[in-house]
Amino acid sequence: MSSPVPLHAPAHDSTLVGFYDHPDEADGGHWVVSRSDRPHMYRIQHRRADGETDVDTVVDPDNLEAKLHKWRREGFVRRAEAGQPAAEPAGREHFMRDLRQAAASASNHDDETREDGKDYARIGGVAVPTGSGGPLVPAVNAAYLFSAQAENVARDVAGNRRLLLIGHTGTGKTSLIEQIAARANQGVLRSNMNGQTTVGDFVGFWTVKGGETIWIDGVLPAAMRAGLWLIVDEVDFAEPAILAVLTAVLEPGGRLLLKEKGNETVAPHPAFRLFATANAVGMMGRYRHLYQGANLMNDAFLDRWRVYHVDYLSPADEAQVLRQTFGERVTAAMADTLAAIAAACREAFLREDLAGAFSTRRLLDWTELMLHTGDPETAAGPTIYAKVGAEDAELIRGIVRHYIALDG
Repeated sequence: MSSPVPLHAPAHDSTLVGFYDHPDEADGGHWVVSRSDRPHMYRIQHRRADGETDVDTVVDPDNLEAKLHKWRREGFVRRAEAGQPAAEPAGREHFMRDLRQAAASASNHDDETREDGKDYARIGGVAVPTGSGGPLVPAVNAAYLFSAQAENVARDVAGNRRLLLIGHTGTGKTSLIEQIAARANQGVLRSNMNGQTTVGDFVGFWTVKGGETIWIDGVLPAAMRAGLWLIVDEVDFAEPAILAVLTAVLEPGGRLLLKEKGNETVAPHPAFRLFATANAVGMMGRYRHLYQGANLMNDAFLDRWRVYHVDYLSPADEAQVLRQTFGERVTAAMADTLAAIAAACREAFLREDLAGAFSTRRLLDWTELMLHTGDPETAAGPTIYAKVGAEDAELIRGIVRHYIALDG
């Protein structure tokens, strides 16, 4: 953790870091944070309204951060100097007003600059240009629930941004792009960085066919030439050589140089879009230990993407998906219970009590079989228990029994 940002300290105290008081509770005293004589440590003092000091202790940066969070929750405010309110920065009151005007103007500009005669698909309030169709267009999932975040993603798709979606396994990162593509009638290619994907698979290679040496495009140049959307799944597992190739085309107009093919240059089709998904990148990096083999992405690589964090659906949203998928066969009470089981399994995964995550896809599969068998346990066999270890299966079975009276 980085040390707190120093304030402009009073001349009489060069060690002062922060002075905190409560604007509505004058008798609450104030907190003073200063640097300790001990390296990388901080002194915290609480001075009562009568001037007496009733707390005087030394803490490390982690404990100081916890204290700062607690004070903010309680309404304490940091001042520039003891007893002096911090001056408000110039323009503070006008920033949000100006920003809203600029955003509204940008939205109007987007509407005005659409190409005449071109078809668009609506994702929320965003118009995404439609593709040319074909067998690579994903099937529309009528029960798919677009989150509030989907509109921002769709806007970046329309603007030809390179998007990196991060989140746990099973949160629907790939599905989000595929369902936007399905509604836009846009073909999609996927490349999974499973540790066995080679540069040749990704870029292309020479091979002999019928006695003739021919070049076979990999997924990247194939998508660039045909105007397809390419999703690079689990990019944090890709080998460095593939990441180097990706970097060359991360700009919207970035071209691909095929060195193996006599330095042929591949220019991107206007409809080409590039996406990637990852489990343990950026803010998800703290979970890297849950995804063995995931590589650390450097800032230079990440800065070439617009990064979105995709989380699991809330229990309420997941229950809605269940109702939309299965209709009247799943009652509201059943949907709420099943969504709660999925949420409890995910909490166990984050606590590292479970080795794997619990996806919405797995929940839907379990529910579908359950509606045929009439027995949650029987249905959980091939859809859940057979896919995990014995200990995980027993833990999940306990969660199921907590929410469902199987003998009832």
